[in-house]
Amino acid sequence: MFNILITEDDKNLQRLMEAVLKREGYRVLKAVDGEEALRILDKEHVDLLITDIMMPRLDGYRLTDALRGSKFELPILMITAKESLGDKKKGFTLGADDYMVKPVDMDEMLLRVKALLRRSKIQSERRLNFGRVELDWDRLTVEGEEDTVDLPKKEFHLLFKLLSYPGKIFTRQQLMDEIWGLEAESDERTIDVHIKRLRNRFSHMKEFEILTVRGLGYKAEKKC
Repeated sequence: MFNILITEDDKNLQRLMEAVLKREGYRVLKAVDGEEALRILDKEHVDLLITDIMMPRLDGYRLTDALRGSKFELPILMITAKESLGDKKKGFTLGADDYMVKPVDMDEMLLRVKALLRRSKIQSERRLNFGRVELDWDRLTVEGEEDTVDLPKKEFHLLFKLLSYPGKIFTRQQLMDEIWGLEAESDERTIDVHIKRLRNRFSHMKEFEILTVRGLGYKAEKKC
């Protein structure tokens, strides 16, 4: 179960986000400002932080800056009434991973939370062994018995994702959100192009294959 910390001084919004996240199976921790959030983070493992910017005592900007300065690498989703480009730039510069503007659409929040958690999980598992094939996240390489293949970043991340969950079907939109980001302007058919390239590169490998699930998306399977 993932632990999500909501740092928000608006009690009504905090309760709404808590209810929505709990319904999705997340464990929710709550703080009313950055100081309380730091105390919780000192005692609890937190997988993702959702934080408002305008809060008493320690605001979201200073909280994010403090966490990144202390080498906390958890994903941070900022939620605020501020929507200017300058405000967003400041948040991202300090280390926020994503940004939403109030009023918050709860369905969109869930999409962003899930995408951030998936990305975080992939990045924390720097190597993946699939049979006799090893994927190295830092080198962007796929090493088999006969050769080692260097991949472009997007192709590597796409393959890593599929092989991390063998048999699981991912829609094109899910893969776009995670690998390209929710703000990506690329069309979903970009996934088809990258899948075709991966199939061509690894058609000789005995360990896995990437299958099309008609009307749904793609999945990776171990070869018999």
